[in-house]
Amino acid sequence: MPLAADIDVKQIREALGARSIVLVGLMGAGKSSIGRRLGQKLGIAFLDADVEIEKAAGMTIPEIFEKHGEPYFRSGEVRVVARLLDGGPQVLATGGGAYMNGETRARIRAQGVSVWLKADIEVLLKRVRRRADRPLLKADDPEQVLRRLMDQRYPVYAEADLTVVSREASHDDIVDEVIGQLATHLVAAPAGPGRASTDSAAS
Repeated sequence: MPLAADIDVKQIREALGARSIVLVGLMGAGKSSIGRRLGQKLGIAFLDADVEIEKAAGMTIPEIFEKHGEPYFRSGEVRVVARLLDGGPQVLATGGGAYMNGETRARIRAQGVSVWLKADIEVLLKRVRRRADRPLLKADDPEQVLRRLMDQRYPVYAEADLTVVSREASHDDIVDEVIGQLATHLVAAPAGPGRASTDSAAS
C-alpha cells in the first residue's frame, strides 16, 4: 500500500469523479470522526447521513425511534442516503444499519466507493459507552447488542470495496490508511475488480 506522503490526493479526487467515499460500519467504528478528517485531507465535503436524517425529520434519531419506530427511520434513511449520493464527490458517513439495505448497497456500489471501518468488540464498547444517544443500545446489555449486530452485519459489511481496521490508533493514522487504499483502488488499479484490505491487522 502506498505511503500517504507519496500519494497525490488530486489523483484520487480525479479518479473518484462524481462518486462518494461511503464509510460503513457499526456505531463506534469512527465513521464521523474519520470521515471528517478524510474529507479535509482530500479537499472534499464531509456529510454525516444521520445528521442529514435529523435535519430532514426535524427531530433527533432517538426521537424518531421513540415516536415512529425503527422501520419508519430505516425508510427515511434509504431516501436520505439516495439523495446524498447524488451530491458527490464527498465523504459520506452512514449509520450502522444503512448498508444492510439492499437498495442502498446497490446505490453505493453504483455511485460510490465503500469503506468498511471494522472494529472489534472491545474498541466498540469503549467508544459507545461515552454516548447515551444510541437507540439500539437502550433496551439491552450493550455488549450483547453489539455482538448480535456484529454477527448480523459484519458478513454484509464485508461486501464493501475496502476494509480498514478501526482500532486504538490516532485518527490521522487511520485516515492515512484509508487514503492509501483509495489510491491503490482508484489510481493504481482503477479497472481492477478486487478489493484491497488491511483486514489481516484485525484480531
